[in-house]
Amino acid sequence: MSNPNYDELMQPVIAFLGCKTPQAWLDEAINHLDLLMQDHANCEKKAAGTAMNLMFRYSFFTDLQVKLAQLVREEMLHYEQVLEFMKKRGQEWKAVSAGRYAGGLRKEIRTYEPEALIDVMIVGAFVEARSCERFHALAPLVDDELGRYYRYLLKSESRHFEDYLALAMEVATTAKMKNPEEDIQQRIQHIREVEKNLILTPDDVFRFHSGVPAKVATPAS
Repeated sequence: MSNPNYDELMQPVIAFLGCKTPQAWLDEAINHLDLLMQDHANCEKKAAGTAMNLMFRYSFFTDLQVKLAQLVREEMLHYEQVLEFMKKRGQEWKAVSAGRYAGGLRKEIRTYEPEALIDVMIVGAFVEARSCERFHALAPLVDDELGRYYRYLLKSESRHFEDYLALAMEVATTAKMKNPEEDIQQRIQHIREVEKNLILTPDDVFRFHSGVPAKVATPAS
């Protein structure tokens, strides 16, 4: 059953994304929860690592340091929690290769500053928003224990996407860009289309952020 509180929390997330997760991906996820949990753990660890790298690379942005430090702590906590779930369920750790999603988004990052950092923040916002949307979609479909955990993650994941957008604006403002809001909105629109394409098109590899499973995939309309 839909929970009004969660639905309200999800409204800005859904509005930000260009599409919802296709049913075909959800069907595949339910049949491969072990792989889903393994890749979820990897995603949390990678998110923490990305935030940590940004802290070192852009140490001159003070406010950025604080937000990213908070993000690192939360992502590592989630990583530990997923590992505990796996251990509790008798699931062994296995190496899982990366899917196409993150790499596909990173290709859109501009190569000059401060635009590169702004794009990194916008990409981060889409990754967090998509994670949030998928947790919300999966919660009623999995067992009660896992469903409760996915709902628990919604608040932090939805906040992370908004934090990344706020940081993008802060970077643009600090750098005294001529039209920071216009630039950011244009980049959001562009990356939204790229992200939508990655989610709605056939994908040969099933991962937490993968597209439509190729064996049942149909081209996006």
